Amino acid sequence: MFSKLTGIDLGTANTLIYVRGRGIVLDEPSVVSVDAETKKLLAVGQRAKQMLGRTPGKIVTLRPLKDGVIADFEGTEIMLEYFVKKLRLRGLLRKPTILICCPSNITPVERNAISDAALRCGAKKVYIEEEPKVAAIGAGLDISKPSGCMIVDIGGGTTDIAVLSLGDIVTSTQLKIAGDRFDKDIINYVKDSYRLLIGEPTAEEIKIKVGTALKDVRSEQLDISGRDLVNGLPQTWTITSEEVAQALSDSIHEIVCACRHVLESTPPQLSSDLMKTGIVLTGGGSLLAGLDQLLQQELKVPVRVAENALSCVAKGTGIMLENLKAAG
Repeated sequence: MFSKLTGIDLGTANTLIYVRGRGIVLDEPSVVSVDAETKKLLAVGQRAKQMLGRTPGKIVTLRPLKDGVIADFEGTEIMLEYFVKKLRLRGLLRKPTILICCPSNITPVERNAISDAALRCGAKKVYIEEEPKVAAIGAGLDISKPSGCMIVDIGGGTTDIAVLSLGDIVTSTQLKIAGDRFDKDIINYVKDSYRLLIGEPTAEEIKIKVGTALKDVRSEQLDISGRDLVNGLPQTWTITSEEVAQALSDSIHEIVCACRHVLESTPPQLSSDLMKTGIVLTGGGSLLAGLDQLLQQELKVPVRVAENALSCVAKGTGIMLENLKAAG
């Protein structure tokens, strides 16, 4: 068989690639850096991410995906082409068969854009699957049984919430509130509270190092630097976990409300199953300290974070590739 079976978690924040027989072979930020004048590719992935907010005018560093879908088609194609070459997935007589994930509830146009980007990078055939289903499989849930399980996949651009049974989604919703929104919430809080302007990398560092959804779960502080909006000079300030919880409260509340809406739309028999199976959190956003505890308090349903939360979708593509007919 000349075709390499490849699964791609094309995320807003990170792209993960699974190759059958090799496992997850790539985990890189979904960032591209190009020369604005010559259109020459300068960096992709981690190297490009390090350039965010630090480049001169002639260098453009961008994140080609927004809210889980392609915002910059050319940038996405450049990124995928680079990864395909780096991993040597395509040869003279071999083209990869790709299973690629997308958020639930995207439009047919957005779905076709994802498929076209993969085909233009040399794929022999492209399968598209919805992220909640793939994430549930990657988290170790058996969605084939006639019983309910619920997944909350909090990525970089979107939060996908779904109840699954008999191999498919029964009820679901999608929010454009996830890790990127958390970063913006922190940026706005620091700006309003301290008159200090910080960049996205600093906001992400705050979220990871001292961030929390519940004030009582974490009590840490972090010194941050940015530009003083009053005098324009560099300034350092200290932010606490309690302040981050306050900054994120509105976004977290919207995720709670969306979960409650999905639960209210779930058939009664499946709802009773969820009291046993609980809710499983996946994606990078699910690692926010105290988020599982807050959801459990608000929804009155057991909640746990998947063991491999960051790589559940990529791992799920691998499991589906083992039975490619099921993926199609």
